[in-house]
Amino acid sequence: MKKTLPTEPVKFFAADWPKDGPIDLKIHDLPHASSSTEWWYMHTHLKAKGGKEYSLFASFFRHAISFDKKTNKPDYAYSVIWGISDLNEKKYHTVSLVDKRAPKLGLERLKKGELVKDPYIKRAAIEMLSKGVMPYPDELLKGTPVISHSTLSLNYDDNTFKKLKDGSYQLHLAHKELELGVDINFKPLKKPVRHGDNGVVRGVSAEDMFYYFIPKCKVTGSLKIKKEKIAVETGSGWYDHEFGCHADKEKQKEGDMKKDVSWNWIAVQLNNGCELTAYDLIDLKTGEDCGSFIIMIDKAGNRHYSTNFSLKPAGEMWTSTRTFNEYPEAWKLEAPDFGVSVVATAAFPNQEFATVISKPAFWEGRMNVEGKMKGKKVSGPAYIERHGFVNSSNMKEFLKAVSKATLNSVRKILPLEFGQEKFEELVSKKGNKHLTEGLDKQAYIEKFIRPIREITDRSGKSWRSYATIACCDAVGGNSQVAIDWLALPELMHVGSLMVDDVQDKSTVRRGGPAAHVVHGEATAINSGTGAYFVGQYCIYNVHKSFEGKVQIYNAYFEAMRASHSGQAMDIYGLDYMMPDALKDDAVAKLLQKRVIATHRLKSAAPAAYLARIGVMLGEGTDEQIDAMGDYFEALGISFQIIDDTLNLKGFKDHLKTKGEDITAGKITYPIAKAMALLEKKDRARLWKIVSMKTENLKLIAEAVSLLDKVKAIELCEREAKTILENAWKKIDPLLRDSMVKLNLRAFSWFVLERTY
Repeated sequence: MKKTLPTEPVKFFAADWPKDGPIDLKIHDLPHASSSTEWWYMHTHLKAKGGKEYSLFASFFRHAISFDKKTNKPDYAYSVIWGISDLNEKKYHTVSLVDKRAPKLGLERLKKGELVKDPYIKRAAIEMLSKGVMPYPDELLKGTPVISHSTLSLNYDDNTFKKLKDGSYQLHLAHKELELGVDINFKPLKKPVRHGDNGVVRGVSAEDMFYYFIPKCKVTGSLKIKKEKIAVETGSGWYDHEFGCHADKEKQKEGDMKKDVSWNWIAVQLNNGCELTAYDLIDLKTGEDCGSFIIMIDKAGNRHYSTNFSLKPAGEMWTSTRTFNEYPEAWKLEAPDFGVSVVATAAFPNQEFATVISKPAFWEGRMNVEGKMKGKKVSGPAYIERHGFVNSSNMKEFLKAVSKATLNSVRKILPLEFGQEKFEELVSKKGNKHLTEGLDKQAYIEKFIRPIREITDRSGKSWRSYATIACCDAVGGNSQVAIDWLALPELMHVGSLMVDDVQDKSTVRRGGPAAHVVHGEATAINSGTGAYFVGQYCIYNVHKSFEGKVQIYNAYFEAMRASHSGQAMDIYGLDYMMPDALKDDAVAKLLQKRVIATHRLKSAAPAAYLARIGVMLGEGTDEQIDAMGDYFEALGISFQIIDDTLNLKGFKDHLKTKGEDITAGKITYPIAKAMALLEKKDRARLWKIVSMKTENLKLIAEAVSLLDKVKAIELCEREAKTILENAWKKIDPLLRDSMVKLNLRAFSWFVLERTY
């Protein structure tokens, strides 16, 4: 993985680095004693029988985590990562094995305030690492890697990289559970080449590094994917080795410390016999270009370098449903000094590699390059790595990224401009031309689609959409193929909001006018109800058996029935109970159950069913379907309880809310809780104020003080957390410890502990 380049004249050169002249691989392929960071990297593009194509990369790391006080010798942590890109199936198989001490080391750093800034993700990470595991897809190495210092021989749990007597390199990789294997040989066809400033590049942690590579190797051997053994017919490989030292104390005093740096890196093998490699570093805090290099190796193996180039995203961005990072699907590389202008296009977009080594993930995968070099057409395979350009560093930003992806899915399913085929699909299904015959498409857009889009385009929290996708991944599924399912929960929710606003006579929704204010009640009701059925597009097109689709349909319509039942109870209200609740303790206690029943039906049940659908998409077990449904039901109830308390806490803390629930005369959960705890005289006074639907701030403050008298708000908050924690205890053992599970845990705390 390429991480470095110079930004100023080199100040450090270790004694065991290559001197000027040819690089002696017998010496410099070996581990370097001066290095606190070192890695060996290789990638290859392969062709097998039947025209099948594959690309793969692998990287063996060692990084000093401490130094012996007496000998100053480093204690290294080790890791190895590798990935196979199946170009025909468009599948990306990855393996990440990290040091067996990683959970302990991670805990130590987290408790020091390092690694993670978001408090919710930090808590979830500490909870998971305390079990002695790493979040999947990272796994722990079982043993201590063995590295020879007399010949190049790396052995990380039988994942090996060795130099053979004939000068070739042998790579062996295997993962039994995933049924993946690699046995290939790299035979150098060109001499080693120095990157950067005659081999010296600048590190992101204020260290100088040395970096050389072999840009062309003949590759032979075989791969194993599942039960298929794949013999290599032709293969072309690339080998990198980079090593370096951390800056000395004097440098650190000068302020040359670690920056928040991200990078892009490309390695291209062209069909004219030339190779190109380039990378740039960017300080994300300042936007500063921290420097860049491009190296061209001509057909004869001669090195040519320049800093005059650009490597820029070109075309569409691809969004990962696991991290919600965005990655370019294509890049344009221009290097005027070499007469190069080429475009690199991803063989397929989903080549994101998730690992704590590069949290939360990076993109490294096969590209196909086409363009011109010195006026002549060129093409060839390439690898690109994009690292550090994350959309979010905390849970709030993460959910914003989810909202953006959700909105994109809604726009795809429910566009404002479309052709005949999409018209048929929206009205009924593709091919049903007679149902659109004579239909005014523009009127259809204005009176059916636009009211829905006006609300969705304002964007909500989208946590329901995240629930569906996350539950798919949490049970081992692949949510990427179901990215459009982000739209289904949003459309279902927005449809209910549009109808609710008519029923409640609300005039504002998501910071703008409610749909019925703009389009009239009849149109708002019709479009809002129609939004429920637009989401059927997802179910209709899912790659499931008939039985699987029926199962999802059942879950969806059960959610709809439950939510409308809850809305009926919400409309009817609980005022009818108050005369008896004021004087009868049993009725006052029953009042709480009635509020929870409405919350469960109106908000929790839809979330629960959406979670169940997510598990179904991920091919989870029946036990997982039920447990995940129960967990999100608990989250939905807890969410609504906290929503009720926030309205009152906002008033107490002089936030934007002015106790609207009291002004609306709503019997929320804190009100019901207080009714069961207050003396009868105080119950009567509280209900009198609530039933007045007053906007008088003194009266609202009096009502809040009555709640505080019995700590109703605090008790509700505590109950919400208890409900959720009990549900988590049931689902926890049924889910593999993974990054998705960690995010779900953090997400649930964020929802409950929010202040808005």
